Amino acid sequence: MDLMESLRARAAADPQRVTFFEGDNPKMMRAVGELSSARLAKCCLVGEAEALHRVAEEVGVDLGGIEVVDVCNEEANEAFACRFEQVPGCPWKPKVIRRHAKRPMDRAFMMQRADETDVTFGGIDCSTGDVITAGQTIVGLADGVDVISSLGICNIPGWEGPEGSLLGFGDAAVCIDPNPEQLASIAIASAETVRALLGWEPRVAMLSYSTDGSAESELVEGVREAVGLARERRPDLKIDGEFQLDAAIRPDVAAKKVRRDSEVAGRANVLVVPNINVGNIGIKLIQNFAHADAYGPLLQGFRKVVCDCSRSAPVSELVGNVIMSCVRSQALKEG
Repeated sequence: MDLMESLRARAAADPQRVTFFEGDNPKMMRAVGELSSARLAKCCLVGEAEALHRVAEEVGVDLGGIEVVDVCNEEANEAFACRFEQVPGCPWKPKVIRRHAKRPMDRAFMMQRADETDVTFGGIDCSTGDVITAGQTIVGLADGVDVISSLGICNIPGWEGPEGSLLGFGDAAVCIDPNPEQLASIAIASAETVRALLGWEPRVAMLSYSTDGSAESELVEGVREAVGLARERRPDLKIDGEFQLDAAIRPDVAAKKVRRDSEVAGRANVLVVPNINVGNIGIKLIQNFAHADAYGPLLQGFRKVVCDCSRSAPVSELVGNVIMSCVRSQALKEG
């Protein structure tokens, strides 16, 4: 059973409540239809009901069994606003709540904050920045995390590491130039993501052009500081560095370059890069030269599961990202 087949089976075993705020997009509607008919998720569409029903009819999706939240229904909006006012730590005053309850994206996140749904999914018609900003404002950050980041899961043909051909890679999509505190948060969040999604015992390597002081500069010192902060915050996690790539993933190289005990060196299953330049180039190198498949990027650091998709994503990718989000949500509930 390959990765996606395994995740699909796990999602189907305990379908999560997923809210979509862009159901008026035909591709998104098709994805919702596939997820609902396969009983992979309990789908909820948030938007103008008339437009949602029209698009569903155009693409042949049966909305039976799919909840539709009509943001044009004033009575329903008022009832929801009254419920949201009672949410602990509610970020807005009553008048502001009622205004945001009429906006599909905000309403979806508000429902998630109120524990009416588990996952919020979007991005086919809006920017990643918009999704992150709304998610941070309404859903909030997880404890111990001070920045939103992303993790990709790479399936690299011919690579045989601790997890076979799979390797976690963060952050190649969101946090542009993290400071040491943010880099520590990315390492912690990446560890939690692979544990929740894949059941791994995370071994996180913080990458640099230096291994254990083989070079000195502000760049190296920033990574080294991040390692210390991550360990201080989460001593239960295996996070180590600074390592060059080969020292992180190859036992033979680690034996020569890392002259101390390390549970990560040579056996890392998650790589954390120092900035988005390195991450973006690294992902594209393994995709183009090693013909790797890259799943994600998966947003991480929110109190609940928030998923953003590429605006060019095909229906199959939308479905796959929702499946991964549902499995993460299951694990989050299990603690």
